[in-house]
Amino acid sequence: MLIVGELINASRKSIAEAIEKEDAAAIQKVAADQHENGADYIDVNAGVFVVKEVEYLKWQDSTVQAVVDAPCSIDSPDPKAIDAALQLHKGTAMINSISLEKERYESLMPLVAGTDLKVVALCMSDEGMPETVDDRMKIADKLVNGLLQNNVAVENIYVDPLVQPVATNKEFGIEFLKAIEKIVTTFEGIHTLCGLSNISFGLPERKFLNQTFMVMAIARGLDGAIVNPLDKKMMANIIAAEALMGKDEYCANYLTAYREKKFEF
Repeated sequence: MLIVGELINASRKSIAEAIEKEDAAAIQKVAADQHENGADYIDVNAGVFVVKEVEYLKWQDSTVQAVVDAPCSIDSPDPKAIDAALQLHKGTAMINSISLEKERYESLMPLVAGTDLKVVALCMSDEGMPETVDDRMKIADKLVNGLLQNNVAVENIYVDPLVQPVATNKEFGIEFLKAIEKIVTTFEGIHTLCGLSNISFGLPERKFLNQTFMVMAIARGLDGAIVNPLDKKMMANIIAAEALMGKDEYCANYLTAYREKKFEF
């Protein structure tokens, strides 16, 4: 499973303070800790700083890459900020994310067309958040085909069906899971990815719910996640689920994690 470390996000108070102070050591420690614990990409987000987002996102990207031998997931509501960060990024970045919202789609598609960038295709449109499998599939179909027509390789597309809180609608969890399964069976070679913490919004013991939902999503075909790699129980669930789903040849990853005492129960 492709793991995107979620912790360098300016919505977190400690990260926002480090960004404002340009405390490189603090940001680099969070980046290094995530990478050492399994993150393949380090997400960088400075979205709360509307006026200085471009400057801060570029600083985050270069600060992280100075110490971590891993690419960044460039995460911003502003296509201009994404473009600016891409100009200095080393290696193959991930764009988080393109959607079917007209302005965002038209701004980001020229940036990703014909490149080797990894692209998160978020199932969101100008009509709002999808609720059913069919809603998600209509958006996913347009996004996937649009990216393919713009010479983005199928293996570089990660469809995010958009997790919504089960506390507000009991169907949101199962509709998301069904969408994962339908996406991977409909679009051969396409990946799926999500940040799944919204599933537990408004409920107690959120970590427990998130960990359980992760296993359910992997069983349906999820192969990428934006998570906290320092959450040992979450990472243990991911490793175990992948072994049980036949995605870990001879259970090599599971046995390695066991020997390295990475499991926590």
